[in-house]
Amino acid sequence: MKFEAFPGIRQLIYWVVNNESLIVQGVVNLAGAIFLLCLSIFFSRVASNGFKALLTRRKVDHTITLFCSALLRYALLAFGIIAALGRIGVETSSIIAVIGAAGLAIGLALQGSLANFAAGVLLVSLRPIRAGEFASVGSVAGTIEEVHIFSTTLRTSDNKVVVVPNGKIISGEIINYSRQSQRRVDLTLNVSYRSDITHVKNVITAVVKLDPRILHQKGYTIRLNEFAPSALGFVVRVWTENRNYWDVYFDLMENIKLAFDENQIQMPYPQMDIHLNDARHAYGQVSTDSGTLVNTKENV
Repeated sequence: MKFEAFPGIRQLIYWVVNNESLIVQGVVNLAGAIFLLCLSIFFSRVASNGFKALLTRRKVDHTITLFCSALLRYALLAFGIIAALGRIGVETSSIIAVIGAAGLAIGLALQGSLANFAAGVLLVSLRPIRAGEFASVGSVAGTIEEVHIFSTTLRTSDNKVVVVPNGKIISGEIINYSRQSQRRVDLTLNVSYRSDITHVKNVITAVVKLDPRILHQKGYTIRLNEFAPSALGFVVRVWTENRNYWDVYFDLMENIKLAFDENQIQMPYPQMDIHLNDARHAYGQVSTDSGTLVNTKENV
């Protein structure tokens, strides 16, 4: 067959014959790139599913589990794509530089959100608070509803819903009131200096012993704690189950006050004595027999 009528085909054949090794190398590189890409897709899926199963077994929050597994999958995919491009001869250093610059820009723009995300991971991993527990985080106290990836939702005692960024929670102080099964009730009581100390202690002890919710086996403390300016300060410390804390607290306050009233134990309260002086004497004025006011204050 003659190709004089088709000079383009003849040139193509000559080029293929003269560049046979280059074509073979290109085909091999392309096949290798496709293999790397398929391998990265398969391996990223397997690694993502395995990581998700691991986090699920450790009872990590579902939202964080999905996010972390997806992040791992896309990171492995990006690595595989870069490796495949490098296989077919694409300069990957510039691509990595662009990705790095984009990542830096995104990180600076979302540094607050990324900090909240990292704090959310720590909260879920370390578990200082759990859903259903009553805790104080920063200036907010309430029942933990949910720990999300970026924020935590609390329900206050007056049924307000408060959303707190996780970054503020992890950087501040966390007080968990529900983690321990038992809590100590602390009361401070003031009585008059005229009261007999032993009698006061006996009255408080009788009230404490009558409450079955108090854990008497753990002991209790009823002691004189302070010599206040106008009162004797007593401290009362008893233990109870966590669920009974507020009931015991309020009942003790009421019952001790009733017991004090029955035993004539006075609880002092702030008082102010006001002394009234005659305004005329204050200004140096006296009244004469004729009823006129005479200024007796000397001018200095």
